[in-house]
Amino acid sequence: MKGRKSLFKKLENFRSTCSSPVAWFHVASLGEYEQARPVLAALKTKRPEMSIVVSFFSPSGYDHVVKRPQPTVDFITYLPLDRKSLAKRFVSELKPDLVFFIKYDLWFHHIQELKKRQIPMFLIAANFREDQSFFGVLGSFFRQNLFAMDWIFTQNEKSLTLLRAIGYKNASLGGDTRFDRVGATAKDPKELPQIATWVGEKPVVVVGSAWEEDMNLLIPLINSRPDYRWIIAPHDLNTEVMERWASQIHQESKRFSVWNSSDSNSVLFIDNIGMLSSLYQFAKVAYVGGAFGKGLHNILEPMGFGVPVIFGKVKNASKFPEAAQSEREGCGFAVADEVSLAEKFSELEDADIYQRAVYSTQNWVKSNLGAADRIIEKVVQLSSKK
Repeated sequence: MKGRKSLFKKLENFRSTCSSPVAWFHVASLGEYEQARPVLAALKTKRPEMSIVVSFFSPSGYDHVVKRPQPTVDFITYLPLDRKSLAKRFVSELKPDLVFFIKYDLWFHHIQELKKRQIPMFLIAANFREDQSFFGVLGSFFRQNLFAMDWIFTQNEKSLTLLRAIGYKNASLGGDTRFDRVGATAKDPKELPQIATWVGEKPVVVVGSAWEEDMNLLIPLINSRPDYRWIIAPHDLNTEVMERWASQIHQESKRFSVWNSSDSNSVLFIDNIGMLSSLYQFAKVAYVGGAFGKGLHNILEPMGFGVPVIFGKVKNASKFPEAAQSEREGCGFAVADEVSLAEKFSELEDADIYQRAVYSTQNWVKSNLGAADRIIEKVVQLSSKK
């Protein structure tokens, strides 16, 4: 609520200096923004005269993004609460020419206001499940948001099938735009010469977004592999938590903030935000955390570098379809406990098995690239008819 207090004043200031057509992207939080980024970059390439506006619902997304330069974004704002009067004012002052909603963060009054003004609307990276409000017995109200869209681009065939089951036809398989994002990161990762010096010729395991439940499995594995370099990026940057984990690890550990590349430690805790995606360039194998807790984090980031990924067995598979698909492709490996983690890790130490996993990873990522370009090509085609 505090962040939204000056929302309209900032919007008015932006619009008073912006005479170009506007494309508005609405995202819930950081994860959805990452899915939007390849699409807004592709739109900027195709329509460089357009100004890009991104709205957030969640402070965790807004606060993270607004503090860092976003070269392809011209204005970042909160979305006002979904009241009829606020939605009308927001759309009136923003005057967007194209609107994109990401995944399923759809707000009735904003969408109805856009529909009333016949502004082209698109839903991208849609990932639907049978238990969502759109498809239940009482889903007619929520379905209005879907039927207001000019076109819906789904991440997978299952989502297309669900849309067809409720009679929605203006949809196509767009693919998962996160592949474009991780592909771009892998092409141009941050240079980290200190890490490269420390790693040398040793095999590296990068642990991304580690939770307590993940470390309970990983610490015995770390203790059994002293010849590896272990780079651990905790979900929680609490120093006490990292120190407690370090006390259970037999090898020497250091936190990045007090570390030097000449140090002899085998384990490095990353106690900052922003490095993880580029750290995967050093990995032989990655472990991505969260599956045993609130939810699996992004397994596609390491895969962008051709790195096979181990992760915990997810509780709700329908929320993380990429996990099951990566297993089918032979590049992702779910483990349930300390024993299965040790077994899977030992398998990946076999040169032939490892090379097959790397090939599968590279092939899966490559086959899914280009979603953003496909989406924008269709959007330009549809919006030019309006």
